[in-house]
Amino acid sequence: MASTVVGLDFGRGVIRAAEVQGAATARPSLVRYHQIPIPETAVDRGDVVDKDTVASALKQLWVQAGFKTKKVIVGVGNSRVLVRELAVPKMPMNRIRETLPFQVQDVLPVPVNEALLDFYPVAETLDDGKPVITGLLVAAIKESVLSTVEAVEAAKLEPVDVDLVPFALHRALMVGNAAEGTAALVHIGAETTIVLISINGVPAFVRIIQNGSDDINRALVTRLNMEPTQAEYIKRQFGLSTQGAGAELRPAFEVIYEATGDLVVAIRNTLSFYLSSKPGATVERILLSGGGSALNGFATALADATRIPVRAPGQVERLAIARSVDQDQLARGIAGLPVAAGLTLGSKA
Repeated sequence: MASTVVGLDFGRGVIRAAEVQGAATARPSLVRYHQIPIPETAVDRGDVVDKDTVASALKQLWVQAGFKTKKVIVGVGNSRVLVRELAVPKMPMNRIRETLPFQVQDVLPVPVNEALLDFYPVAETLDDGKPVITGLLVAAIKESVLSTVEAVEAAKLEPVDVDLVPFALHRALMVGNAAEGTAALVHIGAETTIVLISINGVPAFVRIIQNGSDDINRALVTRLNMEPTQAEYIKRQFGLSTQGAGAELRPAFEVIYEATGDLVVAIRNTLSFYLSSKPGATVERILLSGGGSALNGFATALADATRIPVRAPGQVERLAIARSVDQDQLARGIAGLPVAAGLTLGSKA
């Protein structure tokens, strides 16, 4: 049997893991998928803050899911990760990576020695007649990444790679017709929202917005003194639709509309920034994913605000689903599958 690798996604109150066989082949196979709840304080906006609790949960996860490998790929993608466009003189990739610290200090919010740097090449062009490589600079706060890796190692697992969550989403979802032309992949998580512009299947722009679906819950709890479970129920049951709701819920809808409006505006402004920085550029469609995208009426609100068609992408169409996959786990955690599985795609581990 071909070797497998597990993609690990650390979310608010949950860890998701996907074991994929033949990750570097044209038709990889999902052989196991499982998620396990953790205290919401254990992971804060993607940062592991309670390593012992997370390590213990990972051990339980491996037992419950029956994963057959300890090789894992860890996903990062929160406010402590910066992704920016960068053009560098043409040279071998190893030389580009060596020179990054000298080229990016001015765009980093922290000293270079406190960041982990990488470069994702996108295209080769000419600048004043000289060849340059344009691409995406990825800078992650070293402390944040190391805390996650240490928790994984404490669970006796082997982290073989650390990858950017937006790239994982792109590998998982931007395939086939979805990859044609220029599309914006908008992934709404509990605490952050990812906006990625893909041009003919190549990521060209990434922003991580500090708004997520849990902003609605927090607003309902703090402004209306709701219990967290009640806030979650109202959000899931009604979203932006008042159909079937009593007059007593009017204050709740006002809060939901305001919090959702903030997220929609943040997404629209991000797309406007991209378009204004690229004369002649267009975005043909928005592909909406993530658990927060299921909010009733959100897709329509985003389409109205941006005047761009919005639809859902296919759910990791590249993957074959093996009979060994727990269908109940898959159904409950389907919104989280693209990140966990996408982390593994292309890996030769």
